[in-house]
Amino acid sequence: MKILVVDDDRVLADVITFMLHKEGFEVIQAYDGAAGLERWKKEKPDLVVLDVNMPKISGFEVCRRIRAAGDTPILMLTVRSEEEDILNGFEIGADDYIVKPFSPGQLVARVKAILRRSKGKLINPEIVVGNVTIYPGRREVEIESHPEPISLTHLENQLLEYLMINAGQVLTIEMIIDHVWGPDAADRDMLRQLVHRLRSKIEDDPSQPVYIKTVPGLGYGLMVS
Repeated sequence: MKILVVDDDRVLADVITFMLHKEGFEVIQAYDGAAGLERWKKEKPDLVVLDVNMPKISGFEVCRRIRAAGDTPILMLTVRSEEEDILNGFEIGADDYIVKPFSPGQLVARVKAILRRSKGKLINPEIVVGNVTIYPGRREVEIESHPEPISLTHLENQLLEYLMINAGQVLTIEMIIDHVWGPDAADRDMLRQLVHRLRSKIEDDPSQPVYIKTVPGLGYGLMVS
């Protein structure tokens, strides 16, 4: 599989490339946002590792343009750790987000988890639970109270599909993390942020959720009458 690494820090880009080469991936590089977009169009990689702070075109804008034109998985890589920046990355279509500094093992685990989800997953045409219908292949959900289909990011799609397949049951935090990200590839805070984003899209009042319920000390469940 081919991975595009876009980072203006050439030393770090070389380290990432070395780590991924060791795992058997083909790696191509770009050192600014404009070059990254050109290489993405030309090379058609299976995944993009994308820095946020870059010259010419920011990583956020590169992510936005890639997502507008295709569904290539994107792993954001940045020194920004503010929750607002992380949420912004997910909202514009990033599949995952790592804050520098990071461990080599963490990066490799995230890359493999994203590729496993995007390449190895059987896509169901639709899943219907009560008045909620999800179309995993299109990354859309329809709810009777909403006039238009709701677009989902890759991770939101993964989470909602898993909850709907197990509707009426409580899923532990560990089970959800393992399914959505892969083993040891995420933590409770990342799951909490993902649930928050999904609720903000499908709940009329995210502070009083009707669909995605929290079970303190255990996990989450989709409850649809």
